[in-house]
Amino acid sequence: MQPPDPLPAEFAEAFASVSARVGRLGRTILFFSSIPSTNDAASALASSRPTEGAIVIADMQTAGRGRRGRVWFSPPGAGLYVSVVLDPEQSAGARDRAVALLTLAAGVAIAEGIERATGLQAAIKWPNDLTVGGRKLAGILAEGIAVPSAPGPGRVRAVVLGYGINIAPAAYPAELADRATSIEFELGRPVDRGVVCAETIASLAARYDDLLAGRFDAILGAWHQRAPGSRGATVSWDAQGTTRTGVTAGLDSMGALLVVDGQRTERLIAGEVTWA
Repeated sequence: MQPPDPLPAEFAEAFASVSARVGRLGRTILFFSSIPSTNDAASALASSRPTEGAIVIADMQTAGRGRRGRVWFSPPGAGLYVSVVLDPEQSAGARDRAVALLTLAAGVAIAEGIERATGLQAAIKWPNDLTVGGRKLAGILAEGIAVPSAPGPGRVRAVVLGYGINIAPAAYPAELADRATSIEFELGRPVDRGVVCAETIASLAARYDDLLAGRFDAILGAWHQRAPGSRGATVSWDAQGTTRTGVTAGLDSMGALLVVDGQRTERLIAGEVTWA
């Protein structure tokens, strides 16, 4: 992995202001002016030694990616690209449930952090997007990795949680131009990227504590409050080559999207969902 750059003053000052709220996160913060992928850098870091709470931040990604391998447009100065190493399997509650709800908890946390930093309220769209006015503001990608256990020779699973937030308007590719937005576009004024970063990490620390303590209902309740489309919205999805349509009916206890299709309730856990 390439050597990191100095943490810009705006980020250092912002993290200092939330130091009492970040808990186990941020013991290691690496900043890169340009890097292929923050998730890849965080994975490499975690694969070499136990690094729960380590944070990788980039001003620009040259090979950023989103869900299902899609390219994440990551121009310099226009966004916030962050990855955090987490270990949800240490949850005091059901470990499989903690892992399943991590992305949802992160969506709540990032929305809360953006609102605290800027006043902008973002909606959550299952499973991993934040939107404003139906246009994408931020995305989340969680990837499991194998890391050395401590102590002992065995190996345990960790998760690299990456997220990207559109901060400033940018020359989006044609396929994104009418589907993306940014904080500064929505507010009509500049915002401090360092403050947005620090506040999203502080909010993530709080929701991660909920996850580790088994406070799953608190996470799901907060998610539903910020996800108006989780009930009563029409969606379609592919089922073994056939397109099916139904109406959303919330989430189950594991974070799967429930969709009513005629007399049946389907449980969607992966795959493409198209929202009407």
